[in-house]
Amino acid sequence: MSFVSIKSLQRDHGLPLVAASNILNEQTQMARRRYRAWFRLETIGLAITLADAFVLSRPLASAAFDVAWPCTCPCTGVGELLARHLSLPPPGLSLRPAYHPFSPQNPDAGGVRFFQRHKEQTMKKQALRLATAIGLALAANGAIAATGGADVTRATLDNGLRVVIVRDTLAPVVTTEINYLAGSDEVPAGFPGTAHAVEHMMFRGSPGLSKDQLAAIAANMGGAFNADTTQSVTQYYFVAPAQDLDVALHVQSLRMRGVDMSQKEWNKERGAIEQEVSRDLSSPNFKFYTQLLQQMFAGTPYAHTPLGTRPSFDKTTAAMLKKFHDTWYAPNNAILVIAGDVDPAATLAKVKQEFGGIPRKTLPARPAFHFKPVTAKTVQLPTDAPYGSVYLGYRLPGLTSKDYATAMVLSGALGSQRAALAGMRFDGTALFGGFFDQAMPKAGVGMAVGIFPKGGNPQPILAKMQSILARAATKGVDPSLVDAAKRKAIAALEFKKNSVDGLANAWSSALAFQGAESPDAIKAAIEAVTPEAVNALAKQTFDPAHAITAILTPQSSGKPVAGKGFGGAESFASSPDKPVHLPAWADQAFAKLEVPRSSLDPVSYTLPNGLKLIVQPETISDTVELFGNIKTNQDLQAAKGEEGVADVLGGLFPFGTEHMNRLQFQQALDNISAHVSAGTDFSLSVPSAHFDDGVKLLADNELHPALPPQAFAVVQHQTAAEMAGMLQSPSFLFQHGLSKALLPANDPELRHPTPKGVMALTLDKVKQYYAQTFRPDLTTIVVVGKVDPAQAKQAIEKAFGGWKATGPKPETSYPAVPANAPGKLHVPDASAVQDSVDMAQTIAVTDDDPARFAINLGDQVLGGGFYASRLTRDLREKHGLVYTVGVGLDANKHRGTYRVYFGCDPDKVGAASALVVQDLKQMQQQPVTNTELKQAKGILLRRIPLGESSFGAIGGQLLTLSQQGKPLDAMTIAARHYLALTASEVQQAFAKYVRPDGLVTAVKGPAPKN
Repeated sequence: MSFVSIKSLQRDHGLPLVAASNILNEQTQMARRRYRAWFRLETIGLAITLADAFVLSRPLASAAFDVAWPCTCPCTGVGELLARHLSLPPPGLSLRPAYHPFSPQNPDAGGVRFFQRHKEQTMKKQALRLATAIGLALAANGAIAATGGADVTRATLDNGLRVVIVRDTLAPVVTTEINYLAGSDEVPAGFPGTAHAVEHMMFRGSPGLSKDQLAAIAANMGGAFNADTTQSVTQYYFVAPAQDLDVALHVQSLRMRGVDMSQKEWNKERGAIEQEVSRDLSSPNFKFYTQLLQQMFAGTPYAHTPLGTRPSFDKTTAAMLKKFHDTWYAPNNAILVIAGDVDPAATLAKVKQEFGGIPRKTLPARPAFHFKPVTAKTVQLPTDAPYGSVYLGYRLPGLTSKDYATAMVLSGALGSQRAALAGMRFDGTALFGGFFDQAMPKAGVGMAVGIFPKGGNPQPILAKMQSILARAATKGVDPSLVDAAKRKAIAALEFKKNSVDGLANAWSSALAFQGAESPDAIKAAIEAVTPEAVNALAKQTFDPAHAITAILTPQSSGKPVAGKGFGGAESFASSPDKPVHLPAWADQAFAKLEVPRSSLDPVSYTLPNGLKLIVQPETISDTVELFGNIKTNQDLQAAKGEEGVADVLGGLFPFGTEHMNRLQFQQALDNISAHVSAGTDFSLSVPSAHFDDGVKLLADNELHPALPPQAFAVVQHQTAAEMAGMLQSPSFLFQHGLSKALLPANDPELRHPTPKGVMALTLDKVKQYYAQTFRPDLTTIVVVGKVDPAQAKQAIEKAFGGWKATGPKPETSYPAVPANAPGKLHVPDASAVQDSVDMAQTIAVTDDDPARFAINLGDQVLGGGFYASRLTRDLREKHGLVYTVGVGLDANKHRGTYRVYFGCDPDKVGAASALVVQDLKQMQQQPVTNTELKQAKGILLRRIPLGESSFGAIGGQLLTLSQQGKPLDAMTIAARHYLALTASEVQQAFAKYVRPDGLVTAVKGPAPKN
């Protein structure tokens, strides 16, 4: 469904998470595949990696991950993001979406959406990168990173500020991350969200820097400017072009010195933060997590999340927030990490200049932690997910414990794809099984999970999970799994170098959360872990008397209801805000706009069989990452009545190859610390020394999948069961209802699988679909990393050169569609407190239409730069109606969709919707101001180098451009278009293509109130 954005899917439907910058769906066939792929649990993999950006696998079933917040918006932070969705990586891990170029505001609307398709299954690459050691992936890939030969400069200023500068020349990009060693642990009793509220207020200005100036500066920098609040640390970060380092440091120093905490500003921000609370209270998983914390950590600060509550915020005053800031925000209570393409000596001198004059403070005593024995408890909750989930939670050692490395390895071993919990999926016991962990400084949580279909019985799954963990406690863990978990944890250290932002975050995690000297400090601890130590911890941990059990059971909320109106009669007439005048130091930095220099120099080949190969050599680490895609579209290529055939096929790839069963195949990957995913989107992550072997394994899985009859029966029944629940879920009803409102009757995009159709499939039909759709002449492979292009070509030719295509190339793009009629739709969701709102329409702009540039540029005025954008300013800052609001154009080959989305309380839907329409009409009626135009151009131009700051971003960009048939320097070409655009051209594009009165407004949640 082309109108469905990744943000919407992530936010509302627990879909696979993609590097969160509100990335819009690429071609609608892949949006469709993503739309239904969330219930295709063959790739759930419960693996979480944070390689280049925050990327998750398929949903953790009832944990409807919803972590994709706009990267320019202050978000609640790690603890809450993890807590509310039970993704649960280490809280030291900033689960922020590192900048991704494939956002609604990407520099080439036609050249980047394909990455969504690539990511949907390439998530399997980043998911399966550590899928065999889930808990280990969370800990190792999130909390630590190898320093190796990195150029690291350390200093402690006289006022106590600790500084670490890590030079990384991957791209002309820098990340600054300041870690204040205070979070929800230090809040006053009865006010659990104080640290979180202070984080929000840090974006409302400081002495010498107004909130409008701060917003404009952040917008002009074009990257990520955000924050997160955890139990023990609050982090503030910039991800920006390296040329803007001085600006980022000056802003951070001003905010350390002081922050504006007026009651008037707090009253405004409180409305937004309470919308955030409502959003989280709409998640059954968050509700369970709050109960888990209360039970597991009673009597300690960990008993509550950092989020806060509406009653506590209603009692909070600006004076209380200022007191918290003035108490804890001190240089001797902070760690500043800078990573990127910078001169260390010059950078340190600048840090001393900016921060050296800030006086140190006397810090209060830290809270004490006295953990009591956990008492077993079972929690029963309904969920709006189309499947149910069973959790078994146990307390584990924390980040600063001497047993932390052992806990990492234990979690990784239990989460392995060769372990018994994962085996529940492969033998048909459950839709998915796995193990993951979250580690806070003082303690952690280990969680086994099992997924069951709607209407299924969770008790057999619970019993098997209990039996598996009991066996681990009494008989021990397979030593080979322990060994593999250790190797993968150590290999993951090297992969962490492949992202500038990820490297900065790894250092912050190590220093601020683990109390370590460097990310490498844990390597020796991992190497020292023995099977005996793992078994001892398993025996100590997996005691049924101390287990927290949760069963989340799917429930139906009702069918969609057509609406005549959701209110919206309010008048918000006002003149546009005055232009923001930047301080001289910022104005000078942003004075000149120019096409950024690309650091990419890819080598491109076309093999005799038509397969395209692109190689981008990088030497930042001893690793190689491969990204591949085959253009397919089930809706156009599957026979009538065979909807779901691609989903079943996708579920069969993890069962091994014609030459190795799934366990043998996984063992082969473990032996070389490689991670492979196969399907229409496929990938490989491997140490460079094992590149050739990794490619052979990938090709074997991709070109010679086993497709065994026994596995077919298992996957077929699982897929049918998942679909039965999906068709009744609020998420499906919401998206399908919006599709029907936007698209003509019988449009191929409206096709969807049914349980009956899936059960009518045969293995021969699946094999036939595979043979017809998997073609080398529709395939692109991108290789990024430490590899010579000639070597890469030789390896790919040897492994994939014998692959042949027969017959003419199929059509894989949906046909054009007419303009939709306006409409309103409400889908009840009994578990939601807050409404999720999509306002969408078809738009006559395709991915090759030059008008896409003007629309994209205008969208930056509307939604780019957070407080500096019109929608956020009107819906959030002025009126407190929403927490976040986003806008984006999704232009595909023959059709396009324009969409605005937000979440708000039911009584605010009408007012917020009216403001959206008002702002869109203003774009048509008046040219944007010169200040807005320049800022929008700056955002887009500065985002281009950020799109080259990780292997994943590089691979995704090159893969996208190739599969879209665009030149590999299309981003530079797009930059030239943006530089040339005028305010009048933006106005004309909006007047011609956007129809403010032609939006379909769809609401999921409680019934909107007038």
